[in-house]
Amino acid sequence: MDFKCSDLEQWKEALSAYEARIESLNKPNLVSLDDFYRNELPAVLRQRNPSYITTPELTKLMQWKLTRGKWRPRLLDFVSSLDDAVVRSASEKAFQSLPDIKKAISELTVLKGVGPATASAVLAAYAPDVAPFMSDEVMVAAIGNSKDYTLKQYLVLVDKLQAKAKELSAKGDCFTPSDVERALWSSAVGVKSGGLSQDPKEVNLKRKSKRKRAQ
Repeated sequence: MDFKCSDLEQWKEALSAYEARIESLNKPNLVSLDDFYRNELPAVLRQRNPSYITTPELTKLMQWKLTRGKWRPRLLDFVSSLDDAVVRSASEKAFQSLPDIKKAISELTVLKGVGPATASAVLAAYAPDVAPFMSDEVMVAAIGNSKDYTLKQYLVLVDKLQAKAKELSAKGDCFTPSDVERALWSSAVGVKSGGLSQDPKEVNLKRKSKRKRAQ
């Protein structure tokens, strides 16, 4: 899907296909990890006062991130060995810093193995309406590359996704920056796997063309 697309129905279609795209990857434990990340973890974080994340939860979040994206086992080793009290303290400060995303990311990246992308996943679990996850697919779609995983680049991404979420929400449906990220990820995975095109009209044209050739 083109990031500039303003057709709400296309965005809703891509977002609704997210779970099917997750399943289509056929990666071990990804379905359960994704359920943990999108449903279980956010509820747990919001129940705590003050909110924080634990080392086991951060480790599971990292498993989700690496399984949905590129596997980097060293990052998992770093995170799983972090002291729980240090993780709780850093994440508590990060959550309390919001909506100042720059400060929140900086509080989390003091942890070994936690860069801006992983920090963004932590923030997105806690505040999906403010901070989107910095995935490869959304970087390519919104910025044009997925190589520069810096805080500066993430802030550019946040501005773009917040603006897109506001644009789509103005059309009647509530879209968060995290919804925008998932829709773009879903669309990218669908195109890679030869699933639904980013444009339903293109799909219909291709189907008609195939029928004509078959006749």
